[in-house]
Amino acid sequence: MRRSIPKPIRNKLDLTDRVQMRLVRKRLGLSDAELTAIVERIGNSISAISKEAAQQRASALPKPADVPPAAVIASAAASEPAPADIAATAPTS
Repeated sequence: MRRSIPKPIRNKLDLTDRVQMRLVRKRLGLSDAELTAIVERIGNSISAISKEAAQQRASALPKPADVPPAAVIASAAASEPAPADIAATAPTS
């Protein structure tokens, strides 16, 4: 009698399968400890792990540099000479 080989569930992460763990870590850019912590906290659903990894990346993004207000940028642009004025006053050799 032939027995069918049990197929893995496609949307669940098997923590005992080293190849699957390596592929998921590489795809999501996580370390082994980070992936294990996410699985302990969220569960072994690959979609939930992906969402959590994306949220961690988004929260780790650096804050944008302080950009001056538009009025300051406009006043600085008004006080600078235009490129045509610079070319007209440049000495020719």
